[in-house]
Order: sequence, then C-alpha cells, then structure tokens
Amino acid sequence: MPRFSKAPAGWTRALALACTTLLIPLPGLSNEQTLPSLGGGYSSANDEEYRLGRAWLRQFRAHAPQWQDPIAHDYLTGLIERLSPHSQLGDLDVTSVMVDNRTLNAFAVPGGVVGINAGLFAFAEDEGAFVSVIAHELGHLAQRHYARSSERAEQTQLPAMAGMLAGMLIAAGGGGNAGIAAAMGSQAALIQDQLTYSRRYEQEADRVGLQAMADAGYNPEAMASMFRSLQRMASLQGGTPPEFLLTHPVSESRLSDTQSRAAQMDVATGYGSDTLYDMIRGRALLQIHEQSPEQAVSRMARENADDTAQRYVSALVDAKNGQVDTALQTLDQLADEQPDLTMLPGSAAEVALQARRYDEAIRRSQQLLRLIPNYLPVQLVLAEAQLQRDPDAAYDVLRDVTAQHPENPQGFNLLAEAAGRSGRNGWGHLARAEYLQLTGRIDSGIRQLDIAEDAAERENDQQALARIERRREDFMDYRDALEAF
Repeated sequence: MPRFSKAPAGWTRALALACTTLLIPLPGLSNEQTLPSLGGGYSSANDEEYRLGRAWLRQFRAHAPQWQDPIAHDYLTGLIERLSPHSQLGDLDVTSVMVDNRTLNAFAVPGGVVGINAGLFAFAEDEGAFVSVIAHELGHLAQRHYARSSERAEQTQLPAMAGMLAGMLIAAGGGGNAGIAAAMGSQAALIQDQLTYSRRYEQEADRVGLQAMADAGYNPEAMASMFRSLQRMASLQGGTPPEFLLTHPVSESRLSDTQSRAAQMDVATGYGSDTLYDMIRGRALLQIHEQSPEQAVSRMARENADDTAQRYVSALVDAKNGQVDTALQTLDQLADEQPDLTMLPGSAAEVALQARRYDEAIRRSQQLLRLIPNYLPVQLVLAEAQLQRDPDAAYDVLRDVTAQHPENPQGFNLLAEAAGRSGRNGWGHLARAEYLQLTGRIDSGIRQLDIAEDAAERENDQQALARIERRREDFMDYRDALEAF
C-alpha cells in the first residue's frame, strides 16, 4: 500500500461488530492495578456502542495507513482530554487515531473513537481552527448521531454496519470501486435517515463543540473562521472537495448560525499555544513531505509560523540529514528558551535514539522523566533505547506503559521484545498476542497464544499460564464476533 493511499469518501465512517480486550497483569502488578475489560467505564445502555468503536479501531489498524508519531499523538490526546469534560460526553472514554494521509479529514466513530488525517494539521493554520474540528467531532459522539440515525433501521443495522466496514476497509486497502460498491450496497437501508437528519446533526455537533471550546478556554469564533476556510476550499476544488466536506457540508445558514452563537459566548480563561501547535503542525508537514522535508520548512516560513516552531522543524530536518549534533544543539537551545514545552527535550531524546546514540537517548529520557514521569513519548524512547543496553530495565518501563495505555499497540510490541530479550518468553509471546489483537489480526493472535503457552510451560510460569488461558477465551469470543464481517 502506498504511504498516502487515497481512501474513498466516507470509508472512515464505517462501523464494526463487538470485541473485548483485557490488559496483561504483568509480574509485580497487583489485581487492583489491572484495568477492567472493554466498556467497564461506560454506562450499560451504551456498552455495545463502546465495544463497536473499539472493534472498528482494531480493524482500522489492520487495514489503514497510520501516522505513527507519539509526540503528535500525545498533543492530540491532551487536546481531547481538555475538551471532553465540556463536551457532554458523560463517562465515555475517548481514544484517538491518526491517519497517514495528506488530505483534509477528521471523523468520529460510535463508542468514543476520534480520528484525524495528518492533512488536517496542514490545512488548519492555527490551533483554534484545529480545535474547532476536534470539538465538532466530540459533539457528534456526545449526541450519539450515528446510533440515532440508525434507529429506524434496527433490523438491518448490524448487517449494514458490518458490510459497511468490510466494503470501506477493502477500498482503503486498495480494492477501489469494488469496495465502494460493497459498502454502498450494505448502506442502502441507512442512507435515507442519514440524509434526512444530516443538517440537524451538524448543527447539534456545532453547538456542543462551540460551547466546549468556550468552556475549555478556546475562542469559539475559530469554528466560524474554519468554516469560511472550508467554503473557500470547496469553491476552489469544485467537484472534488475533500472527504471532510462530503461528510460535513458547510452551508451559509450553518456558517451564520455558528457566527451568531460564537459571538454571544463568554470564553473561559484563555488557553492554547500557537507555538506548541505550530511545532506539532511542523511534524505533520514533515510526514507529508517525507521525501522532501525542506518543503515543510519553506511552507512554515511562507505562512509565518512561530519562530520557535520554524527553528524546531529545521532542527528535525538537520537530524534527518545526518547533522545530529547541530540538531541537538538547536533543540537544547530551544528547550532553554521554552522550558514549559516538554516536547522539546522529548524531541532531543527521540533524535538521539534515531541516530542510535542509545546511551545519550537513555540519559536524556531519564532526565526528562524525573520531571514528567508519565510522558508517554519519552517512556517509549527510553524503553526502545534500553532494549539495546538493558532489556530488564526496558521490561520494567514497558509493563508500566502497557498498564497505563492498554490501547497502545506500540507499547505491547516493544514489551514483547523486552520480555523475550530478558528471558520471559511466556510473557513475551503473550504481549505479542495482545499486539496482534490490538491491530486486528485475531487469528495470528490466537496462534501466538499457543506459542506463549508452550513457552510458559517450559518456564513453569503458572501465572503466565493462567493468564494465557483467560485470554484465549477472550480471543475466541472476539474471533466469533468478527465472523460477521
């Protein structure tokens, strides 16, 4: 699959059937530290919707090109965490995913999954514009629009959802028109309701999003500004607008309503950092222009990005070009100038790791984690560097990471390697099985459990054996559910 595959309009709206996942209780962790099964923190009335979303996410990971950037993902997670308490979500736990695609798009999947394309950063030139899109998607989740649009098609809802997912994922994986045809056929029972309520739902999501922005300290007028930019984009692109506009049409009445409501809102104490946003945006532009990173530098200069962000991106380009000492010197200078921006020393540790300066990466990571103990991007850098020096230490870090972030495939992938290198083969293969099920490869995960069981028997690890048996039951249930696809 090409790095920036072109997915058909609407494929990221697809839904899936149910699955569950449980966290591995690693040696040294008490039962109280083991997180509950999927859906444990969500009301029973919406449990199935929550499970649908997590099942969809696993299939998404198996078939769609993802943007793997822990620093950018940490920013997105933090933004969602700031907006969520003001977004009428109740106790819904929201997770996010980033798509390796240069086109403008964002989406929300029932049960609490929010996704963005790298291209959203490229289009949204300031933080307010970016936040307005995320707030709008959270509004869709809060109002349960997809469930509501399907209520009048209850008898066909699950098969339609399953068929929609299958068709869209085929198309996302390169199946082209065949995938679109399969999806459209299964969507037929739902399309009329979706069209009927689309305008109302968009307005509801706008209103929830506007209020969330104001309450979280963001200027809600940024949403109206974003809509105007989208209208200009639509007029320039004519008959081929981006997917986001196909699923989120912007009308004059919608824009007028947004402007009017935003103007009447009181904004909480101001929040946000254009410097931080511009730095994250720079990382997205580097991903989009991976083959010619200098284009990211020139675009940021052309668009008058924050000076710190321009120097930051230039440093990352220096590192890519082999000028590691120059890059680290610049990042250290920026960190001294901007001590509140954790991602600056975090990026320096990342640069050291990518240059295979493992001892320096460990030193820099440990220094930062003493100040910010749970900063996930640097925890992952530290663990990956320690794999080359001290697998036992890496294992200790990664069992904490997977305990805190049970939906993070990278954590389990590294944990599998650390466990294997430190002589914990049963737990290593179990961690590999978890990685496989998190990325939608349940059959491979089940086979990996067999390997884990053999290894644990050889090691006479009764705790691992008991855990493997429990997980086997969960995995088999998951496989049965996925057969509906």
